[in-house]
Amino acid sequence: MNYTSTKTDPLKAIIVGVHLNQDDHFAYSMKELSNLAKADNIKVMAELDQNLDTFNSKTYLGKGKINEIIDLNKQNNLDLLITNDELTGSQIRNIEKITDLKVLDRTSLILDIFAQRAKSHQAKIQIQIAQLQYQLPRLRNFNDLQKDQQKGIGVNRGSGETQLELNRRNIQKKISHLKEELNNLDKINQTKQTKRNKNNIPSVALVGYTNSGKSTTLNQIIKLFNDSNNQKKVFEKNMLFATLDTSVRRISLNNNNDFILSDTVGFISKLPHNLIEAFKSTLSEAVNADLLIQVVDYSDPNFESMIDITNKVLQSININKKPMIIALNKADLVKETYPATEGNQIIYSAKDEKSIKLLVQTIENNLFKNKVNTTLLIPFDKGNILNFLKENESVNNIKYINTGIKISAKLRPESVNKFKDYIISKK
Repeated sequence: MNYTSTKTDPLKAIIVGVHLNQDDHFAYSMKELSNLAKADNIKVMAELDQNLDTFNSKTYLGKGKINEIIDLNKQNNLDLLITNDELTGSQIRNIEKITDLKVLDRTSLILDIFAQRAKSHQAKIQIQIAQLQYQLPRLRNFNDLQKDQQKGIGVNRGSGETQLELNRRNIQKKISHLKEELNNLDKINQTKQTKRNKNNIPSVALVGYTNSGKSTTLNQIIKLFNDSNNQKKVFEKNMLFATLDTSVRRISLNNNNDFILSDTVGFISKLPHNLIEAFKSTLSEAVNADLLIQVVDYSDPNFESMIDITNKVLQSININKKPMIIALNKADLVKETYPATEGNQIIYSAKDEKSIKLLVQTIENNLFKNKVNTTLLIPFDKGNILNFLKENESVNNIKYINTGIKISAKLRPESVNKFKDYIISKK
């Protein structure tokens, strides 16, 4: 499925794509494919595309383009041919036989990048499941693998080459075992989520395209509101799929309007279905969130397509109906006034302190808009209620009078119901 180079220099590749039915996103998807190749330390030497009504069932491309690839290989001594679409096993074998090039499709390239980026045990398991599911209908015999390795190209970097020597039944058993292990990890995460829900702490999930600035946004919020020493920062880097593991942080504001903020794996066009399925558990933070923040690279000319693709991925995992803020990031790179809000959109720069403060204020306005202004009278012997309100709600004033403790506070609806016997006025 995947590959490993024994060379110190990057592998040289040609990227190819079929433009079907005047797809408006085609040019951008090819640009993405080039960036994916670079992210995997592959040098793109040439690019070809072809307008067709449908993919060639045998070779993906037409005969003329295949001959062009053969000529380009002779001129550039290429290592790889990378396609912009997922191929069948027979298409891969046919192209390799004709061109004498190792073939990677878009799916296998993305899976390989994920295999390199995965850090946590959970992410590694998810990648292995997706790799094996991709591999299953494309099993190749051991002699083919040896030929690849003699060229300096191995197979299946993430899962290990010995797995390709297993028969179909053993691979299916391996998938079942990994899914069981993943389910056990999911139960642990669900327990943590249940505990947070019991504490009535609302949650917010950052979602969006890869490299849009989600991790940077999270880190800047942490820096301003939680941790000036940056001890809780998450990894961030200007590259595709820098973050695969979900990071969860509690953001504590001065008025007890605390919330849980999570950073999730980034999306991209034509994200493999098996990968989305495998990462559903990682995306559970988004599934269970009270509010989604879709972070968008506003400086990218294709940002509207990014929003559309993200929405489609969210729809595929049934979380498209949640309240969402569209956060147009990197406004410092475009000629636009920022920070600014309009409706459910905010234009901001994750590197700008005023922007981060406005973003957090926007989150507050959405999460806590149902809070009720109340006045409570708490008996002196109910000090535990006072402590709860001070720790969990926005308490504005505390006054000790003859009949008890008079408190002015903004309460969440659940607290209004919980302490209704002590509320003397509300509005």
